[in-house]
Amino acid sequence: MNKQLIMNKTINIGLIGGRGYVGKELVKLINKHPTFNLKQAFSRSQAGSLISGYPKNPNLKYLPLGKSSFELDSSLQALILALGNGDAKDYMEFILKLNQEITVIDISSDNRFNQDWLYRLPEITKNSGHSKLLSNPGCYATAIQLSIEPIKNLLVGKTSSFGISGYSGAGSKPHDKNDKNILRENIYPYSLADHLHQEEVRAHCYKKSSFTPHVADFFRGISMTTHIKLKEPSDSSQILRVFKDFYENKPLVKITESIPLVADNVMQHHASIGGFDIDDSGLNLVICCTLDNLLKGAATQCIQNLNYSFQLNEEAGINYE
Repeated sequence: MNKQLIMNKTINIGLIGGRGYVGKELVKLINKHPTFNLKQAFSRSQAGSLISGYPKNPNLKYLPLGKSSFELDSSLQALILALGNGDAKDYMEFILKLNQEITVIDISSDNRFNQDWLYRLPEITKNSGHSKLLSNPGCYATAIQLSIEPIKNLLVGKTSSFGISGYSGAGSKPHDKNDKNILRENIYPYSLADHLHQEEVRAHCYKKSSFTPHVADFFRGISMTTHIKLKEPSDSSQILRVFKDFYENKPLVKITESIPLVADNVMQHHASIGGFDIDDSGLNLVICCTLDNLLKGAATQCIQNLNYSFQLNEEAGINYE
């Protein structure tokens, strides 16, 4: 299909679970998109209230959300599931009864291991067809995979990643990992073994990956430090060149010699990878990656995947300012 013809056509999007942090970012991105139109948004807590951040249609309101009681507009071509982990399955059974042809992107973890869904990290996944069911990667898992994928053939043994996220990554529902009193001047380690994003990386990128997540006293952003053992001695300049070549023409991954900082990625759509420090043996490599967990870790990738699904330029509608 001609991409220009698609770009001139409006594509109607539905959003289920639009109240959360990522949902709000998606509303803003769809508002800026030249082709996408937010036709419906559903929320359990905000039903009947106006949707902020969508001047394309300032009168658009949230619709009530129930697992088997909402109606999809017949003009919808795609649906984004911005739900908590564990909620997507029940909704999908109902959605597919209403419309078996609709494109669905699940932001939660529910379908990241489902063989019927295309798990897609835009800069890494080898494209094979245009599945109507797409699973968005997790934020931590994105940072780890972006750090490992270019040199998978050069490493040996286990990789170890240490990640710190802002508390927005814990969602808006109150609990210890987003409690400002607990986090004040503090770092909170959690899920010390078998974190879901570790299993995601093992399934889709590198089987011998280990990961420990932490949350800290800032709102958004991720800093990921990954330790890697190389098969053969190398140096920082060689590794830097491998990464620059791998991510050439991929504008949402920036490669730097310096160590990237969380503050430099806040409200930005790209991930930054840098550091590339190697010890005297030439075998032990350390790589740092930062990204905004709500954007490149979630909403931005969702738009990239929607663009891919509808055969648009993958960066269409993504504001670089």
